[in-house]
Amino acid sequence: MGRAFEVRKVAMAKTQAAKSKVFSKYGKEIYVTAKNGGPDPDTNVALKRLMEKAKKDQVPAHVVEKAIEKAKGAGGEDYTPARYEGYGPGGCMVIVDCLTDNNNRTITDVRNCFTKTNAKIGAPGAVMHMFDHQAIFSFKGDDDEPVLEALMMADADVTDVEVEDGMVTVFAPHTEFYKVKTALTEAFDGIEFETEEITFVPQTTTKVTGEDVPMFHKFMDMLNDCDDVQDIYHNAEVEEQ
Repeated sequence: MGRAFEVRKVAMAKTQAAKSKVFSKYGKEIYVTAKNGGPDPDTNVALKRLMEKAKKDQVPAHVVEKAIEKAKGAGGEDYTPARYEGYGPGGCMVIVDCLTDNNNRTITDVRNCFTKTNAKIGAPGAVMHMFDHQAIFSFKGDDDEPVLEALMMADADVTDVEVEDGMVTVFAPHTEFYKVKTALTEAFDGIEFETEEITFVPQTTTKVTGEDVPMFHKFMDMLNDCDDVQDIYHNAEVEEQ
């Protein structure tokens, strides 16, 4: 199996909980993004990308609108990003991104997830160097030449383009997200992206087997149950029993 398959299989190794939690997480992230960069998606590209992603994940419009309206007001919650890194069950590498209004609560909750599942939380930068921060686009196709030509004509910086199992996958620096998306949208009428996001892509994978498998699932469930956890990235290749 090739790299494109691995990327799709782990969905960039990001895990999310039930719909209500997904909506809550989107609401918090949209609020913070609108608060920091302005509530107008035409001038706040991070907000625009987040709103498009929310729509694709079927987040109700009223959740998005409420978060933006809240961001327009004075005061409100003061959320800050927090990132934790470490090694999960089976020695896999894990990155946990949070938004928090209480750092002590958040680090305590996240640390408990590690300690109660035979995992080990590490220092900042412990595993980050083993992930690439990239924009990923995948869509149906079987020829990379017209894709490469379109991206070249748009002067878009691309890391790699792969074709596998009737899917084209484009990898690019995360800063090139909109340039690449615009180039592909303009070059291929009616293009539908199966994947379009900025994520952390693991450079290698770690097999999680045997007794570590149920512990890994417990670890993911516990992290997803933490209200402050927004995204989880890992390099685990889980071998189910």
